[in-house]
Order: sequence, then structure tokens, then C-alpha cells
Amino acid sequence: MVKLNKIYTRTGDSGETSLVNGMRVSKHALRPSAFGDIDEANSVIGLARLQTIKIIDADEMLAKIQNDLFDLGADIATPETKKSALRITAEQVKRLEAEIDTMNIELNPLNSFILPGGSAASAWLHLARTVSRRAERHMTELAAEEVVNADAMRYINRLSDHLFVLARRLNKNGKTDVLWRPGQNS
Repeated sequence: MVKLNKIYTRTGDSGETSLVNGMRVSKHALRPSAFGDIDEANSVIGLARLQTIKIIDADEMLAKIQNDLFDLGADIATPETKKSALRITAEQVKRLEAEIDTMNIELNPLNSFILPGGSAASAWLHLARTVSRRAERHMTELAAEEVVNADAMRYINRLSDHLFVLARRLNKNGKTDVLWRPGQNS
């Protein structure tokens, strides 16, 4: 368990941060960029949850995802050389896939790209989806240079899909999705 007695440490004042293994890296290095994006996605999901509090199953899924995102941040903050580290697992990925499949059954078919919006919850979920896509871009950039947990890569990829499908579900199963109309304003 993490215990924080003091919030500021002054150790990052020079533009560096510590990874879980104690290694110091620049705050703009690939790992901190990726886990910073993961943290940002988690915060946006927290805002979405303000809109889903009365939609029990959606809120429960998002609560699990928020917890997973802390696991994912810890995974990315720990280079693969540390074997006893907390890692995203295949079971977490499978849970997302099962939830996506279950939600997708009820959705109206998608005949166009959709614009973020419809309901407040959906708009926040679309924002969380785009932030998670940014995290995925930083994670793939990191994976091009260092070993990254393959399940973590699968998780972040499924996460944006999950958030997209949940956003559609919260738009009355796609009935109130805002459709893109190509060239409408030409």
C-alpha cells in the first residue's frame, strides 16, 4: 500500500522524476509522458462518473477502469527489468473485452462516424477516449525503445474502444449519437 506523509518532496524541482525502480528520468521522457496521459484519462473518467452515478452498471465499470488505470500507471512507471512489479494482466483485458461485447449487442448499428457529444456523460467519455489514445501513442513510442508489458498495450487499446462503446450506450444505445455529416458545411 502507498503511504504519503508529505506531498511535496522537492526532488522534481530540477525537471526529473523517479520511476518505481528508483531510476531518475526527465519529466518529459516517454515513461512519464505515458503515465501522465494515463493519469489524465483517469481524471476525465472521474468527471464522466459524475454523470453516471445513477447508472449503476456503467458507474461500476468506470470505477474498475479507474482502479485499472492506477495499475497501468504503475506498470508503465516500472521498467520491465523489475520482475516483482505490479502489471496489467490478461484478465483485465478480457474483462474489458467482455464488457464491450455485452454493451455492443444493444447498440444501434453505426452507419457514420459520430461526433463527441449527445449526453454529458458521453461527451466526457469521448474526451477520456481521446486522452487514452494519446496515452497509447506515448506507450507505443516507448515500446519502440524499451520493453513494455504486452497486456498493458492491449489494455490501453481496448480502453478507448470500451469508452467509445459506453459513450454510445449512454446515448440511448446510439439513438442520440450525433452523426458526422461529411461536407455538410461546404
